[in-house]
Amino acid sequence: MGLGKKSIRINGADCGFEALVLGATTSIGGFLFGYDTGQISGMLLFKDFVNRFGQDQGDGTKDWEPIIQSLVVSLMSIGTLIGALSGAYTADWWGRRKSLSFGVCIFIIGNVIQITAMNSWVHLMMGRFVAGLGVGNLSVGVPMFQSECSPREIRGAVVATYQLLITFGILVSNILNYGVRNIEDSSASWRIVIGLGIVFSLPLGIGILLVPESPRWLAARSDWEGARTSMARLRGLKHDPKHPLVERDMKEMYDSLQTQNRVGVGSWMECFTGSSTASPKVVYRTFLGIGIHFLQQWTGVNYFFYYGATIFESAGIEDPIQTQLILGAVNVAMTFFGLYVVEKYGRRWPLFLGAIWQAAWLAVFASMGTALNPENNRISGIIMIVSACMFIASFASTWGPIAWVVIGETFPLRTRAKQASIATAANWFGNFLISFLSPIAADGISYAYGYVFVGCNIAAALLVWFFLYESRTLSLENVDQMYGEKDVKPWTSSRWTPPGYITRKQRDESHDHDDDATRIASTETPRSVSHEKKHSESVPGEARHEDVSRAV
Repeated sequence: MGLGKKSIRINGADCGFEALVLGATTSIGGFLFGYDTGQISGMLLFKDFVNRFGQDQGDGTKDWEPIIQSLVVSLMSIGTLIGALSGAYTADWWGRRKSLSFGVCIFIIGNVIQITAMNSWVHLMMGRFVAGLGVGNLSVGVPMFQSECSPREIRGAVVATYQLLITFGILVSNILNYGVRNIEDSSASWRIVIGLGIVFSLPLGIGILLVPESPRWLAARSDWEGARTSMARLRGLKHDPKHPLVERDMKEMYDSLQTQNRVGVGSWMECFTGSSTASPKVVYRTFLGIGIHFLQQWTGVNYFFYYGATIFESAGIEDPIQTQLILGAVNVAMTFFGLYVVEKYGRRWPLFLGAIWQAAWLAVFASMGTALNPENNRISGIIMIVSACMFIASFASTWGPIAWVVIGETFPLRTRAKQASIATAANWFGNFLISFLSPIAADGISYAYGYVFVGCNIAAALLVWFFLYESRTLSLENVDQMYGEKDVKPWTSSRWTPPGYITRKQRDESHDHDDDATRIASTETPRSVSHEKKHSESVPGEARHEDVSRAV
């Protein structure tokens, strides 16, 4: 492919066009996540949708029973939770690309089930459940694939595009709902919205097979030639796979694999015990991922999407779908800013300050709503609207995208797929709890429910400050090494540099000369290197020294 020989210079290093294409293609998975999440809010209001799937009321009309409405909305989250857990297996068994194509197929099947529903809410609900299985698979596979394939200079921004496309998917679904509401008396209104989801998924299902496979997945299976080719393509150096930049990436990847493969393939139990592993702080990082992703949902963002119509109605806006457009537009606009924030300021400070900012505005929101009923007090309603927008602006630029960046670069390779699945499952479990419990909680304590989210945001800020290490501009292998340094604390981690580096971006030239000499020697005298490897300690598992002597 010609793109494998083209690159652009970003942050002082070559980044291949194929890496950019890969980032754009895989981010469609985030779009499907957002689109499937956002479409139901508007469809619940369509007359044909209510008449088909709603329940008979005492006056002879049709409407939603709260518990059934809650199940229809929230069961998708259960599907995504299961899909996230199973995504670890498919990503490891079939490779990252085929696993994502599989997720798209499941998503399409779920949408077909929904479209063919006639009058049974159970039929519709099960279609959402199956579609959720596919979305859950993608929600694990996409950030992991992007992190493993993107050059470190653009990794944060590429993974953050996943959250950007989630917000864009929500916005597009709201726009389509707004556009078809004029035919809400026809089944075409909701069937068009669901059917377009199938169309949007095809570029991902097909396009993903045209980009390079994850070099780290290939290397873990001893396909070092394939890993080198993939790495070269992602750097735009397909024509020069022995380039020092590729050599450096390959060496760092091998050094990490050499240690990790000595104890075999990571298990689910290892994620929670850390036994039989050379990787540092495995259990620590498992629970860090769980905490960050569960609290991402409990920052309160979906509470605002569910109840934004009521808040904006107090300011004189009566169209709930239009309300979703306003919230969605703020969400999308600020996520663009988040792409800049994640690369400029890293992970820790934006997450910490974002959580504090969100807690402050949620406190204002809850206090105004509790003290002055916005339905009777316009000023209270306006202040609550401003609070909601300021909260969403912060979430979209910090916790929205950066939580997905963290999940893609925090875990060691041996258990990365499983730990990513566990963290993503925690995200979806939090999503389910929000969607299922919010109507009950809001009915009981009204706007004081916002104080619950204030506490969750404070907890999130403390979690980040005391436990999350700064991984900006580090390779995935160096992230693993940083977590193993006993003298490095989370709050001092931004000052840590890998051995052989002057800064996180600049290598010590003397080390570069040594690496070049090693590369030349290994290229010119493969027999002697191979002979030396045979007399060194062998590495159990799939990676072998002989393979690496040819690859590195």
